[in-house]
Amino acid sequence: MLLLLGSIGAAAQIPRSSFPTETDPLPMDDITVREVITERDVLEPQTVRESDIMWEKTVWRVIDTREKLNLPFVYPEAPLFSILADAAQNGDLPVYVEEGGRLVRRMDPETVHAKMVHTDTIYVTDIETGLDGIQIVENTLNWENVRRFRIKEMWFVDNRTSTLQVRILGIAPLMERFSTNGDYIGEEVLFWVHVPSARPLLARHEVYSPMGNTAATLTWADWLDMRHFSSSVVKEDNVYGRRLQDYLAGEDLLRESDRIQQGIFNREQDLWSR
Repeated sequence: MLLLLGSIGAAAQIPRSSFPTETDPLPMDDITVREVITERDVLEPQTVRESDIMWEKTVWRVIDTREKLNLPFVYPEAPLFSILADAAQNGDLPVYVEEGGRLVRRMDPETVHAKMVHTDTIYVTDIETGLDGIQIVENTLNWENVRRFRIKEMWFVDNRTSTLQVRILGIAPLMERFSTNGDYIGEEVLFWVHVPSARPLLARHEVYSPMGNTAATLTWADWLDMRHFSSSVVKEDNVYGRRLQDYLAGEDLLRESDRIQQGIFNREQDLWSR
């Protein structure tokens, strides 16, 4: 008995050197090492020949992140805006300025960073002198303030496969702007991302699946390709280059948006009815 108790006591005395310290690596907060996304190859879209395009239409849409289907865009652990903005500021992702519906020039990381930060003037009191003074502070743009995204996509009929297909060409986060009095001024496009060029980045970031299966390894490239989002048409290519809101409002704007979408759907149906 004495020998047994002595051995138990010796085993219970754990050397202090075996206790974890602050410099030790953290334990794996998972049941396995997640390597599917980081190791799989990034698939490029199938090449389309110009001679195979029988019909095409360019459409601009708006994605509202407050809609239930679009909640993955603002998943707190990895919101899409933070992924794009961080990569653009680090110089890992080229972003562009758009004019007249086309990308015209590239934005440097310093310009992107300037759009991510806005300055405010506040009054502060000096503790030592008791005098009031003005201080300028910088506030970084929060991803929660970006509630809408604009996308540019092209719908086309592939004559070789007799199918209606769509390719997302660009995506842009929209920032709401207010006056000093708090009045809503409008939306500002922060930058445009060329989606085909950004596929390597989008394919390396997992998107939260709202279907309740976190083992479904879907990336942002998959999410956009499969169109798991809700959106509304705000513009189609036209001779005036106008958006729908430039000449329509209220119910008329909604009806025109639905008409454009229905026209694209009818184009696909006409392929099989002839």
